[in-house]
Amino acid sequence: MSTTPAPERRRLRFNPKYFAVAVVASLVLGALLGWIAKSTGAEWLITTLDTIGSTFTNLLTFTVLPLIFTAIVVGITSLRAVGGGRTAARLGGKTALWFAITSLIAVVIGLAVGRIIQPGQGLVLEPDPERLKSIGEKTQGSWLDLINGLIPSNLVSAFSEGETLQVVFVALIIGAAAYSLGDTAKPFVDFNRSAFEVIQRVLGWIIRLAPLGTLGLIGNAVATYGNEFFAPLLKLIGATYLGCALVLFVVYPVLLRFVAKVSPATFFAKAWTVLQFAFVSRSSSASLPLSRQTAENLGVSSSYANFAVPLATTTKMDGCAAIYPAVGAIFIANLFGIQLGPVQYLTIVAVAVFGSIATAGVTGWFTMLTLTVSALGFPPEVVATGIAVAYAVDPIMDMARTATNVAGQIVVPTVVARGEGLLDDEVLNAPSAPPLLASDRAATA
Repeated sequence: MSTTPAPERRRLRFNPKYFAVAVVASLVLGALLGWIAKSTGAEWLITTLDTIGSTFTNLLTFTVLPLIFTAIVVGITSLRAVGGGRTAARLGGKTALWFAITSLIAVVIGLAVGRIIQPGQGLVLEPDPERLKSIGEKTQGSWLDLINGLIPSNLVSAFSEGETLQVVFVALIIGAAAYSLGDTAKPFVDFNRSAFEVIQRVLGWIIRLAPLGTLGLIGNAVATYGNEFFAPLLKLIGATYLGCALVLFVVYPVLLRFVAKVSPATFFAKAWTVLQFAFVSRSSSASLPLSRQTAENLGVSSSYANFAVPLATTTKMDGCAAIYPAVGAIFIANLFGIQLGPVQYLTIVAVAVFGSIATAGVTGWFTMLTLTVSALGFPPEVVATGIAVAYAVDPIMDMARTATNVAGQIVVPTVVARGEGLLDDEVLNAPSAPPLLASDRAATA
């Protein structure tokens, strides 16, 4: 018998660029099929599109609660790895403080833009009128109602009844307890980390069906509501880009000029390469090497840049974790005819400021938007349907969100470095040059 090892099976690779094109193509095709169904009255086509869309939504729905719970538990317990010495603790504390400050500014801008543009307004989806009526009553409730609704009668009921706000509360309590126990809780933390990875893998498989889900959701929406469905989506894109532009080109330059004492022109000259890469790649992680080197080119101490920028890459996402959840929450609320009150707007702010820290290491637009909308008391089916509809145009929005994320991941370390005396003005004022990766520097040495 031959001992020659069998050839490795060719694996199908997931190319995000082609996937984005597929989602946009499905949006166009779904709209065309929906228009045909509406024009011809083809009930079989409408039913088919509705079945495809609802199946995709249902697949997303069952991941919502376990995703929220495990993400928060893993995120809180992951904060233990940030410590280490008084200097590190001080730098870590200041970095986290500026993360929170800039997230607060970003989410307020997101809410303001969302309130002005009102994405999703003018079109009301009603998957369950009775359930939506109960949501409307909750959003007009008092602070006492909100507090009473936080605590479940038992752990199982929070999950079985789909009470997402209660799941968030339980996850925060359990995550804090696991953090305080340290190594004693390690088996529990490891289990949640493994469970989170499993859920992420399942979610990844479901997301690969997004082109098909988009086709069904958009097709059914156009068949039901006609061309009116596109205005809310265009408003969502416009609101997201406007919010990101205000943070990227107004808020960050103000912080650089008046806090870090860094010329915004110098910052953008040295950071433009990585911002372009982030816009095209739509990945903060892929941009990390360029982001770290850009921070050093701006004069940030290498030792601090090596700590702050990687931490920011997983925690500091003003585009995905502050601006977009605020705009997206308003979009979904408008889409289902839900009126948000002051309590709900404050909840969105709180989730943006504290939620990204609570989910440190796992933060992304899907997790944060899910957490934000769920914290408002929306049931899983509304959360999943709203997110699925928004996903149809997500590749377009993700470019602006990622560029904003990466800019913030460089700006905050620059601001903190100035305050700690870790910013080298000679390096900062040196002639601008594109950031080089380690391999590039070795090749030019």
